[in-house]
Amino acid sequence: MSATPSPAPRRLLHVGCGLPHPAKLPLGWLPPGPWEEVRLDIDPAVEPDIVASITDMRAVPEASFDAVWSAHNLEHLYPHEVPLALAEFRRVLRPEGFVLLTLPDLQQVAVLVAADRLTEPAYLSPAGPISALDMLYGHGAAIAQGNHFMGHRGGFTARSLQQALEAAGFPLVRVARDERFALWATAHKSAPALVA
Repeated sequence: MSATPSPAPRRLLHVGCGLPHPAKLPLGWLPPGPWEEVRLDIDPAVEPDIVASITDMRAVPEASFDAVWSAHNLEHLYPHEVPLALAEFRRVLRPEGFVLLTLPDLQQVAVLVAADRLTEPAYLSPAGPISALDMLYGHGAAIAQGNHFMGHRGGFTARSLQQALEAAGFPLVRVARDERFALWATAHKSAPALVA
């Protein structure tokens, strides 16, 4: 009796991956599992599989990934660069693929600013305390140590993120807030077929 071959792992493009660490992946994507992680970053010092900017991922073949994971990357772009990055995310996805992303929720951050809590810790991250100032302009401690990739150049509210993803051609988009001042979005490359 021959063994049934295991299905090929689904491919995950982890953009803006930073240094390797399993905690940087959502739970369903942690190894061991059915996902193969390919790491992409603009900084060669973090030793990604692919060195590239998220606004120009020509090193990544079209329709070659099942998912793109982007944690705290879009806020590092100028607003005019966001459509370029989202178009690249969509381009590298297979037809049934999706993007999962998270980034600061400027609407929630604005509440802290209005309450004059700009520099008070809002929550504790693995990198240390995070304030409204960090969420607006980038992680101050990392920038002070010379990591200028951590500077923020733009940002989103739930509505503006939904609009940006829809404008990039994603027909099915869901955006939610969490308790740590973040937005989470899933965006599918194509709408699922309706079951008759």
